Amino acid sequence: MLSPHEFATLMLVRQAPDQLDMNRAELDALLERQLVMLEHCAAGERRARLTDKGRVFLDALHRDGALLEPEDVEEQYGVRRVEQGALPVRHAGGQPAGERVEEGG
Repeated sequence: MLSPHEFATLMLVRQAPDQLDMNRAELDALLERQLVMLEHCAAGERRARLTDKGRVFLDALHRDGALLEPEDVEEQYGVRRVEQGALPVRHAGGQPAGERVEEGG
């Protein structure tokens, strides 16, 4: 399955490709999985665009108005799963999820 950052980048390619930072590491992972492609525009600029596989992947998550389980999408589309705990989850304050922030310290 895609990492949360890769998934967010994939959604950004679909919804707002002009706002995408083309130097994001997640973009390389999406290119490798053939979920996005780069097209060259005027003046040497590049723009990310969903491939058919990327479009089908996003559509499959919301098929019939219901969010599918990630395992179902992974099995059907062969997208690699990130093991739980492989990526640290951080809250807005920068603290890893599950850690308590001591007051006054």
